Amino acid sequence: MRATSGKSGAQVLRERLKKPEILVAPGAYDCLSARLVERMGFEAAFMTGFGASASILGQPDYGLMTMNEMATVCANMNAVLNIPLIGDIDTGYGNPLNVFRTVREFERAGMAAVHLEDQVFPKRCGHMEKKAVIPMEEHVEKIRAAVEARDEMLIIARTDAYATHGLDETLRRLEAYRDAGADIIYADGLPTVEAMKAVCAIPGVYKFGNQVEGGKSPTLSFEELQEIGYDIVIYPVGTAFAAERAIENYLKSLKENHSNKEIIASGSVPGFAEFNAAMGMEALTDMEKKFQVDVFKKKHSEENG
Repeated sequence: MRATSGKSGAQVLRERLKKPEILVAPGAYDCLSARLVERMGFEAAFMTGFGASASILGQPDYGLMTMNEMATVCANMNAVLNIPLIGDIDTGYGNPLNVFRTVREFERAGMAAVHLEDQVFPKRCGHMEKKAVIPMEEHVEKIRAAVEARDEMLIIARTDAYATHGLDETLRRLEAYRDAGADIIYADGLPTVEAMKAVCAIPGVYKFGNQVEGGKSPTLSFEELQEIGYDIVIYPVGTAFAAERAIENYLKSLKENHSNKEIIASGSVPGFAEFNAAMGMEALTDMEKKFQVDVFKKKHSEENG
């Protein structure tokens, strides 16, 4: 987040979490999607590792993205955002020493909060099959390293233990991660409302929920999630899914109709000026006026001596 208000993204996020209303953070996988999340009036965005892997590598979320690649995605988004960005640091890319450096790098990239998960590395998306988790004690040390490394950034402790060990172990781990200093707890891939309620009953820490289209968890409204006890909910992959389908439909129409006339007439894509407006063209033209930038006049003068 750009500190245009004089506050960091972490400071803004901490203040927002004190309010009773659930905070909704749609997923963003690049600067375009991040801009659109803010433009649509959401108070925070979520940098999705799933979407970043699809966008940058053209691969599923299977632990293929490196720490530097992910941090660069975050820094690029924060260069254009005026809202807090929450991010995915996977397993921290190694042991507690690696986690310490990872947290420092992501805070330097402007992150308001990051979630650190207890899967075995290389990890995979929390809604995929055949996950495995490290011993709880090992992840406690990772959380402790993350908390010591951060300055203001919030640390979200994530567990994927439900898939491998069930609800009791999930609750045991989340309580241990809270006690290790995590600001927020997150259990991914919970398949029932009852499991969600059990996680949200853990006292003394904020609760983080996840809604994945076609994923393992029940699809609920903002109000239902808030009633269960969640403080933050992310919709991490929806924008990437929507982009895939929209691009596919555009290309299908282009191939079938031998023209883009039909797709333009349908209104399913923005016009040239509309798209530029969404990307902040007005701000650039205002800067040109402010700094008296006139490249065409200068070029004409140089060409004519």
